[in-house]
Amino acid sequence: MSDKVRVLIVDDSAFMRSVLTRLISASDDFEIVGTGVNGQEAVDKVKELKPDVVTLDIEMPVKTGIEALSEIVSSDNPVPCVMISSLTEEGAQATLEALELGAVDFIPKALGDASRNILRQAGIIQEKLKAAVSVRKRHMRPTTPVRAPSAATSQAPASPATPARPEAKAAPRLTTETPTPVQKRLSTKTGRPKSPKIIVVGSSTGGPKALQEFIPFLPANLSVPVVVAQHMPANFTGPMANRLNAKSGLNVQEAQHGDVLKPGNVYIAQGGKHLRVVQKSGQYILSIDEDNGESHYMPSVSVLAKSVSDVLGGDAIAVMLTGMGTDGADGFTELKGKGAYIIAQDEQTSVVYGMPKAVAEACKVNEILPLNEIAQAVVDVL
Repeated sequence: MSDKVRVLIVDDSAFMRSVLTRLISASDDFEIVGTGVNGQEAVDKVKELKPDVVTLDIEMPVKTGIEALSEIVSSDNPVPCVMISSLTEEGAQATLEALELGAVDFIPKALGDASRNILRQAGIIQEKLKAAVSVRKRHMRPTTPVRAPSAATSQAPASPATPARPEAKAAPRLTTETPTPVQKRLSTKTGRPKSPKIIVVGSSTGGPKALQEFIPFLPANLSVPVVVAQHMPANFTGPMANRLNAKSGLNVQEAQHGDVLKPGNVYIAQGGKHLRVVQKSGQYILSIDEDNGESHYMPSVSVLAKSVSDVLGGDAIAVMLTGMGTDGADGFTELKGKGAYIIAQDEQTSVVYGMPKAVAEACKVNEILPLNEIAQAVVDVL
């Protein structure tokens, strides 16, 4: 019996089917078990060939990739799907919809981009397909719709699929004179937070979906700003910020160079560039720059975290969500060394337990939690 990853490639472009076949077959770890030219063939061939993973183009005749994905992931035997998307605004919106429906990841074609052209991404494609195969079936289910909290309250009904939203309240400050319930709760944890002035969030594979199950559950009157580095190309982070903003009581926006950090605002790092927090004239502002050899991830979680460490020391809460690779481990370790409070998503609820695991192994994190408990844990620390 072969141990190779069995791949079904579905794309209406003969050229793209040929390209993907060549790039994936370059590794002996994979076997192309079939190809298809439209969404209906994708659904039919998944049942017939039982592949380990499917690559799905988004725009296809007869049945679109989104329609095919919906059927595949909602079947009795869902198969992980990786979307092949364009870098256009329409492509970004469709890709984000696919990720919400249960696609594990996506690969941009970027034929006009020399650095990200799919023809040069064989290693990344193979890595993403292997990661997709390891995903548990429960992660291939659609995200439960989230209702945006009002400005006065962030309380939503709890259900098995929807975490309870923390109450909107002024964030309590810890004192050494009078023990509080928060201090009591933390007494069994490792370390103790200082006075957090910012929340730093890192994520990659599975991150867009995880962020939808985290950001909207933070209280609408959050007393600190939130900065997020999600591995994504340009043109994708703006639409993602807009989708999060529509579901959240917080103001969620794509970060812009020179933005002054404000409480209750969430700043999503621009795709393809690094986001840093700097101090100027007594204010904390955002700086957006090209890579200077720090990381091949852009935006990089470590670059963002280290910038926070430089200007705020340990006055931060750092949250690592699901993701492939180790980006963020160095930055979070530096923050932890200065007293920051570190929370990592647990393996059970992570789509890919790479980045949370790397952080947990690199430093003594304060808490390792399932995704639906992280928002409340952040509120408890503030």
